[in-house]
Amino acid sequence: MSDTSKSASRCGYVAIVGRPNVGKSTLLNHMLGQKVSITSRKPQTTRNNVQGIKTEGSDQIVFVDTPGLHLGQAKAINRYMNRAASTAIKDVDLVVFMVDRLIWTDEDEMVAQQLEHVTCPIVVAVNKVDQVDNKEVLLPHLKTLSERLPKAEIMPLSALRNTNLDRLEALILDHLPEGEHLFPDDQLTDRSSRFMASEIVREKITRQLGDELPYQMAVEIEEYKQEGKVLHISALILVERDGQKRILIGDKGDRIKQIGQQARVDMEKLFQSKVMLKLWVKVKSGWSDDERALRSLGYE
Repeated sequence: MSDTSKSASRCGYVAIVGRPNVGKSTLLNHMLGQKVSITSRKPQTTRNNVQGIKTEGSDQIVFVDTPGLHLGQAKAINRYMNRAASTAIKDVDLVVFMVDRLIWTDEDEMVAQQLEHVTCPIVVAVNKVDQVDNKEVLLPHLKTLSERLPKAEIMPLSALRNTNLDRLEALILDHLPEGEHLFPDDQLTDRSSRFMASEIVREKITRQLGDELPYQMAVEIEEYKQEGKVLHISALILVERDGQKRILIGDKGDRIKQIGQQARVDMEKLFQSKVMLKLWVKVKSGWSDDERALRSLGYE
């Protein structure tokens, strides 16, 4: 074999799929070594397919972090998220199907059924194995998973603790097709800075108010302008009811101020610039079940 064939560049798409809250975004961020996908303990934090790009030498992996596939599609936003996740698995070179420890739910079963029609290789990533105290019960569970998904390779790991992520990456690289890189070597995501700014604000709200403000909240960037060394960002936060607006603003504006401060810290790190951030809250009832409103917010 000649040296040129050894160093031929490889590039491919890898979809990370699974039900909500199994650690897909955490896995993506740890694989990249940098944060591109927002995380919280609340299910359905990820709403869009977010691409994270990892380039090392001649290899480029384009990860697609997807919204959690979930049952119950009562609202347009839920249908949108399920469509986004289902579409992502159609044109990829490998699927990483994430499951949580020893748990198997109806939603996991739904994802498994969707993967029956996939022709590319599948890896079942059994996440959070560091939290399984009795390791003896893990082996029978892994055996059950391999019987349930006979075409898949099973990989126990912990996204948060970086356990076995090097093995997962080696497995992914084995399946990457030869081809030119699709993105510049220093690019980390296909998403715009405006999108990243809106996601950072949404993450801080979800982490603080996940229980009081479940999913009836969206963020729209109205201004994104660099002036000298300062980046000016204005974000509009949409909620569905007056009560939600009051919760979000908090006593004498304390809550919204805290959210703004936390978001600004992350933005300054990401955009490598001083950031002036302004947040507004507006009530727009029914936006999460309105196809037109969703399109205007970028949920295409």
